[in-house]
Amino acid sequence: MATTSTTGSTLLQPLSNAVQLPIDQVNFVVCQLFALLAAIWFRTYLHSSKTSSFMRHVVATLLGLYLALFCFGWYALHFLVQSGISYCIMIIIGVENMHTYCFLFALGYLTVCQITRVYIFDYGQYSADFSGPMMIITQKITSLAYEIHDGMFRKDEELTPSQRGLAVRRMPSLLEYLSYNCNFMGILAGPLCSYKDYITFIEGRSYHMAQSGENGREEIQYGRTEPSPNIAVIQKLLVCGLSLLFHLTISKTLPVEYNIDEHFQATASWPTKVVYLYVSLLAARPKYYFAWTLADAINNAAGFGFRGYDENGAARWDLISNLRIQQIEMSTSFKMFLDNWNIQTALWLKRVCYERASLSPTIQTFILSAIWHGVYPGYYLTFLTGVLMTLAARAMRSNFRHYFVKPPQVKLLYDVVTWIVTQIAISYTVVPFVLLSIKPSFMFYSSWYYCLHIVGILVLLLLPSKKTQRGKNRHEDIRLSRSKKFDEGENSLGQNSFYTTNNVCNQNQEMASRHSS
Repeated sequence: MATTSTTGSTLLQPLSNAVQLPIDQVNFVVCQLFALLAAIWFRTYLHSSKTSSFMRHVVATLLGLYLALFCFGWYALHFLVQSGISYCIMIIIGVENMHTYCFLFALGYLTVCQITRVYIFDYGQYSADFSGPMMIITQKITSLAYEIHDGMFRKDEELTPSQRGLAVRRMPSLLEYLSYNCNFMGILAGPLCSYKDYITFIEGRSYHMAQSGENGREEIQYGRTEPSPNIAVIQKLLVCGLSLLFHLTISKTLPVEYNIDEHFQATASWPTKVVYLYVSLLAARPKYYFAWTLADAINNAAGFGFRGYDENGAARWDLISNLRIQQIEMSTSFKMFLDNWNIQTALWLKRVCYERASLSPTIQTFILSAIWHGVYPGYYLTFLTGVLMTLAARAMRSNFRHYFVKPPQVKLLYDVVTWIVTQIAISYTVVPFVLLSIKPSFMFYSSWYYCLHIVGILVLLLLPSKKTQRGKNRHEDIRLSRSKKFDEGENSLGQNSFYTTNNVCNQNQEMASRHSS
């Protein structure tokens, strides 16, 4: 019987008992399914062509606050407190320094809530809790603060192309601000989106085609038939169903904790340990696939997430997608895996930290990522190990890959070997992230004799390093060059580039391009 307590409603306790899941998780899934139905209703009956932006903001905000209250009870007030105080900071401090104060307050408030929840209430309870939505709201508050600072204080020639495309040129009203932070489509699981993209969706300008005017600056808007998100939503719901089924049936039979079981460590052969490590971490991913894909489907069902058309004229609904499952599972490099995992969080790290840091941007970005994720020691172990694995993988790739690219048979063999190595290295790295605590994490690494740590260090010591000066020069050129005109994609709906924490640090120079409608 599921007996886990909840800060939210206990109305669904009988269902929780029936499916043998914690009530927090049941509340989350049911509220997300309700949000999906509400999104369909929102797009059908509160379409921008039928009602005002004001009404769409009001309904989206009230529904979001109701879902938060149902899931988290009065702890949902933290969302309003954090958002409200941050808005006051924006108004009082002014556009010159508001981004700094909003960043410090929002991240500090989130950290205090995480410390309180973890070390006072329920250490190790890895289920739905109010700090999850606060992580997304923190991203939105800080992103918007920087976008307003860019649009209302900094000069256009000081901005990168992506910063110009995201810059907000006027202060949002309180209703617009709350709607952006607390709308029902993203209140529980996100994902993060830019403020301009959200307002464009609410005002019904997502499907307009843009054409430059005679002066090259003005843009003439003309309509195009609005694409239907139904096929995209159905496809994503199928992925959700399969992920949930996998999680409920297989994931529980392959716990990550079994990797540190004394009997298993004493009796299992090394091939068995390697295979179980990979399979157990593979089984731990579907819950993320389910939550993030369902959140994406909810936004799409409401009409949000359209990113233009591909070369074949097919509508693309991946503006705010948070992962690409096929690329994740078939990754042949650390970079490829991380490029397709938690995409919107990596974009946030790039926008608010890496490209703005003047001293050690890589270190600052990893520190911010660790603080934002939470206060469990396992998170920090994973990030530290990830740095080592990333640098070692880059060194190996730069020194050896060019020997295996030409004959197709050799390239295939290289891809197979690198896929195996990548999956093992990823699994080895993220075990502490799942175990959370410091003692079991070191037990695991000790049982593996820290072998991948040692290999990574030896690779960095023995192989010649090849610095990416070309990338650094490109970054400097972007910052120093004076743009004579805006990018054609300045007013477009989204960005056609996705980053992970690792990719932010290593390849931030490839600026995210705003797609042309």
